[in-house]
Amino acid sequence: MKPRISMVTLGVSDLARAVEFYQTGVGLPKMESPPEVAFFNLDGSWLGLFDRKSLADEAMISPEGSGYSGFNIAHNVASEAEVDEVMDQASAAGASITKPAEKTSWGGYSGYFKDLDGHLWEVAHNPHSWVGPEDK
Repeated sequence: MKPRISMVTLGVSDLARAVEFYQTGVGLPKMESPPEVAFFNLDGSWLGLFDRKSLADEAMISPEGSGYSGFNIAHNVASEAEVDEVMDQASAAGASITKPAEKTSWGGYSGYFKDLDGHLWEVAHNPHSWVGPEDK
């Protein structure tokens, strides 16, 4: 069986602006992509950016909507300092911080931001277990 890659695809209002935000602002490595989409490697999964209206049309749903959709993306990092670094990078690139990073009830450290299109991201450090690829 061929290996499978999970991908999260976000519908965005301005692809070039979103690519700049994720590549330069957040520091994600952009992969070679066709002009109508952008892919970023997330060490075991991919992030895809696609025009919001086109993506909604493809799924046969309305592109309109706001508020909490019941969905957020978690980005796990190796330390509390790295959480702060990613949150600062995202904020400097135009993200809105919805919850500053702080100690959590489960013993970790996390904060939340909304990207330029309102997609909610949690940046977290879990000292109890590592979520991510093994260091070699």
